[in-house]
Amino acid sequence: MQTRAVCEVLDDLRDEGEELDRLVAGLPEWEWRRATPAPGWTVAHQIAHLAWSDRQALLAVTAPDAFRREVERATPAFVDDAAAEGAAGPPGELLRRWRDGRAVLRGTLAEQPPGARHPWFGPPMATASVATARLMETWAHGQDVADALGTTRQPTARLRHVAHIAVRTRDFAFRLRGLPPPESEFRIELTAPGDELWAYGPEDAAQRVTGAALDLCLLATRRRHRADLALRAEGADADRWLDLAQAFAGPPGAGREPGGGAA
Repeated sequence: MQTRAVCEVLDDLRDEGEELDRLVAGLPEWEWRRATPAPGWTVAHQIAHLAWSDRQALLAVTAPDAFRREVERATPAFVDDAAAEGAAGPPGELLRRWRDGRAVLRGTLAEQPPGARHPWFGPPMATASVATARLMETWAHGQDVADALGTTRQPTARLRHVAHIAVRTRDFAFRLRGLPPPESEFRIELTAPGDELWAYGPEDAAQRVTGAALDLCLLATRRRHRADLALRAEGADADRWLDLAQAFAGPPGAGREPGGGAA
């Protein structure tokens, strides 16, 4: 039986998927072809990518050796190719596949034994981390869909999972670019939805980052440019981190241009 913490993130993963589902379920077919801020990706591409990456996560959990072989065969364009393939069919069929896949994945994660670890495109992850990463990606690609449709989403307490990944991957973001991670911890204080304070790191840390949790989540998922966000850094390393922060395992890409547009 899973721990309470895993059950909570699985519930939040379900809720995040359902929120995005409500956003796209009633769209006419032409709206699925609407361009999103990700170059070359439509709304259908975004949902197809989520359906595909849920299948990859399921494979990693249920057949890790087969997943590793998939990673070994991957080409630089495999993510874009998979999204294009999934987006090519009828939207109703794509929506059904995504719904079915995310339900199966969530059920499978709930059945994993405590302490289990699973391969991924980055370092191996515990079951809770797999669920958290799926929530982060659902939220991030949901932001692309919302931006394409001109919809403003209300931030929820589920953002704590995205913020947690952003903070935990600080050193990874430096190493990914061939840079040594900072030697000391930062103090990170985020104003959460509802004005709660989410704090990480020692209170007396010399370097600090403060601002809205939503802003850090948008930054670390590369959905907004730093210039468009009200995050404040104190200290050279903290300031540099805000240029590098990312909450995902793959290459960072160019990110968004100032003003919220796609790079």
